[in-house]
Amino acid sequence: MEILRVENLNKHFYTPADFWVLKDLCFSIDKGKLTSITGKSGSGKSTLLYLLSTMDTDFEGSIRINGEEIKGRSNKWLSGFRNTHIGFIFQFHYLLPDFTVLQNVMLPALKQGKYTKEQIEHNAMELLTLLNVKSQSAKRASLLSGGQQQRVAIARALINEPAIIIGDEPTGNLDTSNTHVVLDLFRELTTEKGYTILTVTHDDDFARQSDSVIHLIDGEISK
Repeated sequence: MEILRVENLNKHFYTPADFWVLKDLCFSIDKGKLTSITGKSGSGKSTLLYLLSTMDTDFEGSIRINGEEIKGRSNKWLSGFRNTHIGFIFQFHYLLPDFTVLQNVMLPALKQGKYTKEQIEHNAMELLTLLNVKSQSAKRASLLSGGQQQRVAIARALINEPAIIIGDEPTGNLDTSNTHVVLDLFRELTTEKGYTILTVTHDDDFARQSDSVIHLIDGEISK
């Protein structure tokens, strides 16, 4: 099942001068796959991730996520779509430090309002169990180690059962040991749980262990 399709994607920046940053990109990603976006600084990785996250719809071409075309949608529609269909994991965890681990994971689902608070709490505890941080559920997020905080951030990204999880250097602030933990979790989430993960990474080892790699050179996909 195809989760993401990009066709003839072009992106220009027009100030201070016209700069063609992404050039005729075409690719697709299937459900249950881990895909890495790689490339040197300035290759267009961050711009591509920003477009795929639906935060920027000023582009030429087509981006379809879970069958929905992103271009031409209103900001209100895009906001609702992101909360329902896209989970985000960043280099920094962005947890609310004075909230408990459980509260942090529950927040996106409470905002969505699809389930009761009791069901959301149950789902959140299941994710914390899956990610081996259930024992930390009542702690304030600020009291966790960096690796634990990133696992909680992954649980938060999963709480709304998104079609795709988008990661921006999700292991960039982690040491080697915790990087391997996160990679193993991603492999488990994709191969055993059927999640789809797309992430930008500078970690060559991480990329090599992905199902596929989109390598950008000067805004184009390297063949």
